[in-house]
Amino acid sequence: MRIALFQTEPVSDPAIAAERLAAAAAEAASGGADILITPEMYLSGYTVGRTRLAELEAPIGEGVWKSAAKAACSAGIAVLAGGPEAGGFNSCALFDAGGAVVATCRKTHLYGDVDAAQFTPGEALAEVVAFGGLRLGLAICFDIEFPEVARTLTRRGAEAMLVPTANMHPYIGVPERLVPARAQENGVALAYANYCGADGVFDYCGRSCIVGADGDDLARAGEAPGLIFADITREGVTRVRADLDYLFQTRTELYE
Repeated sequence: MRIALFQTEPVSDPAIAAERLAAAAAEAASGGADILITPEMYLSGYTVGRTRLAELEAPIGEGVWKSAAKAACSAGIAVLAGGPEAGGFNSCALFDAGGAVVATCRKTHLYGDVDAAQFTPGEALAEVVAFGGLRLGLAICFDIEFPEVARTLTRRGAEAMLVPTANMHPYIGVPERLVPARAQENGVALAYANYCGADGVFDYCGRSCIVGADGDDLARAGEAPGLIFADITREGVTRVRADLDYLFQTRTELYE
């Protein structure tokens, strides 16, 4: 599977977001990508406030979510986009190349006052799904900073994790240290799509990355907007786990 990450400056106008997403999906497709991943809450903007989100939120597949399905269909690739789901959820959804919903995820761990004021926390981790020759787990931003999230998804069969995020300065240690650690300690590939630039509330740190199951970078952005690409395969994950499988050697009886 070839993954493209769309590192971009945040926008709060859904029409502009849709236009940029369509262009990014077309560029990703021309680069051979099978899937394009946006940052957290891309379709609406992240720090736009509860009142605005209430105006925009919709069941996945409707409202602002239609622009992600349309971009996927037009470009002929899958698109994982973040946005406001009805019920107050900070969600993301994976649309296949025909615009059908393959998987969804609601953010379970809310970050600080901004999240608490805007969102309802999800009550369960996302289901692991088979797609593109891999078993995929989804998480959103702060979720992946908790080791239990990645470990649980891996125990449920995930071979790769896709993570839309909105990570800001000064927390560059998350993409530089925690994301590679989550990949290596679980033997999973991990794709982490972040914003760059500022939105008046946060100054985003970029550094979107695609990390192999050994924790090594396959692709990493700086702080400028653009796409990055990398290939991940089941064979690559299997090879890493054959060398050192932390899950197999975990003595869970010691930790209860």
